[in-house]
Amino acid sequence: MVEVQLQVNGVEVRREVPDHTLLVEFLRETLRLTGTHVGCDTSQCGACTVNLDGVSVKSCTVLAAQASGGTVATVEGLRASAGRTLHPVQNAFVQCHGLQCGFCTPGMIMSADFYLREVPALDDESICHALEGNICRCTGYVNIVEAVRHAAREMYPELVGTQQEGQHS
Repeated sequence: MVEVQLQVNGVEVRREVPDHTLLVEFLRETLRLTGTHVGCDTSQCGACTVNLDGVSVKSCTVLAAQASGGTVATVEGLRASAGRTLHPVQNAFVQCHGLQCGFCTPGMIMSADFYLREVPALDDESICHALEGNICRCTGYVNIVEAVRHAAREMYPELVGTQQEGQHS
């Protein structure tokens, strides 16, 4: 057993878990934050994507003990400013129909949020590159890419008119 201490979605947590506990298991089973999904168990699908110390990671590839001392943000922790109930990325996925079954959505949203905080751009190539570690079996990605573009426009209005939307830069 190992003691894991994390700040998860702004809340300090400390739990003792088996040494081999994956971060995704810690979040889902120990903390009951089930928005982070387990899709493939092989780090291929991206459904388990969270932000760990400000970096987008697949939580099925990190032991909870390795993350101990860090800060984790899950899809449940995304909050919008100004009292909105949904973060701009979450809202964009709803507005642009960037989800169907919803299974990949939390990982897509977390990857998109990381991308938009790091390298906000409106072109398809950049957006697709940012999401390439996430697999969706329902949508064909067109609406997902549009949702990211929509969120970028909302979060960074100064981008509108300075970048060629939908075009490769």
